[in-house]
Amino acid sequence: MTGCTKVSPGCAHCYAETFAERFRGVPGHPYERGFDLQLRPERLEQPLKWAQPRMIFVNSMSDMFHEDIPLPYIREVFKVMRKAKWHTFQILTKRSQRLAEIAPTLRWPDNVWMGVSVENRRWTSRIDDLRNVPARVRFLSCEPLLGPLRLDLRDIGWVIVGGESGARARPMKPEWARDIRQQCKDAGVAFFFKQWGAHNEAGERVGKGKAGRELDGRVWGAMPVSTA
Repeated sequence: MTGCTKVSPGCAHCYAETFAERFRGVPGHPYERGFDLQLRPERLEQPLKWAQPRMIFVNSMSDMFHEDIPLPYIREVFKVMRKAKWHTFQILTKRSQRLAEIAPTLRWPDNVWMGVSVENRRWTSRIDDLRNVPARVRFLSCEPLLGPLRLDLRDIGWVIVGGESGARARPMKPEWARDIRQQCKDAGVAFFFKQWGAHNEAGERVGKGKAGRELDGRVWGAMPVSTA
C-alpha cells in the first residue's frame, strides 16, 4: 500500500508525502494520485521473488495499520511475510491503537519486527500498545525526535533516534538524543542513532546529508535483541 494521512506532529513534514505529491497528475506514474491511500495488490508477492535475504522496510510510503486498510488485506501481507521466511520485515506504525486491536488476530512469524513512532512525550502511550504485540522484536522509532522523552523500555528490544530532514525540518537537540542513549544503556536496549537530519549537532542548518550520523564523535549502530 502507498499513501497515508497525518495523525501526529511527526507527520507534519512527511518525506513520503513530499515525494509522492511531486507526481500527482502525471499520467501513468505510480504516484499519479499523489499521496492518496492506495492498495497495491500487484506488489504483494514481490518479496517471494527476491532470493537473496534482505531487510525489508514494509510500507516506507504508508502505514499498514491505517484505519482505511481492510483487515483481510493486512492478513494477506502477513501471509507473504510468513512465506518469505528468509527475509526480515520491519513494520512501523503511528496507529498503535489499531495495531493493538488486531495484533491478536494475526499470525506473527519470527522474521517480522514491529515498531511504533514516538516523536514526543505526547505519544509515549504508543509504547504500551506495542508492548502487548507478540512480535519477536519490538522497537521504537524516535524520528523525527521533537522533544525530550522518558521511555518505559520494558519488553522493547531496539530504539532508533534521528533528526528531521527537508526544507522545513525542525532541529533536534543533542541532549535529547544523549538522554535516550543513556536510558537504553540503563535498560540494556540496543541504541541506533540514524542521522542528525537537516541540522547538525550545533543546531545549524547544513546541506543534505552533511550533518552525518555521529553522536559525540562516534556512530551508534546497535541492532536489536529478541523481546518475545
